[in-house]
Amino acid sequence: MTTPFRLVYVTTPSPEVALNIGRSVVNRHLAACANVLPGMTSVYWWQGQLNQDSEVVLILKTHEDRLAELTTAIKAAHPSDTPCIVALPIISGNEEYLSWLRTETQLG
Repeated sequence: MTTPFRLVYVTTPSPEVALNIGRSVVNRHLAACANVLPGMTSVYWWQGQLNQDSEVVLILKTHEDRLAELTTAIKAAHPSDTPCIVALPIISGNEEYLSWLRTETQLG
């Protein structure tokens, strides 16, 4: 059974962008936590060209009820026209941690 929580994977062009987005969404309780992982290399097709870029991974943990607003906030702060923002279900986990996620992302 899936929990109502989501792990949101975002790629950014720099640690500064990732930290700015992370701080903003955690401050607004759109996500309970932000992890910034520098040092990733992405290889991808974009507009008919094969690209390779250094990027930074931003992982956010949130409640499914906050996902739409979180996505909007990330898109507003992200420099890319088409940022990678994907949400994965959290199937299960440490109940105390999941309770903390719920508390930190409550609406209102």
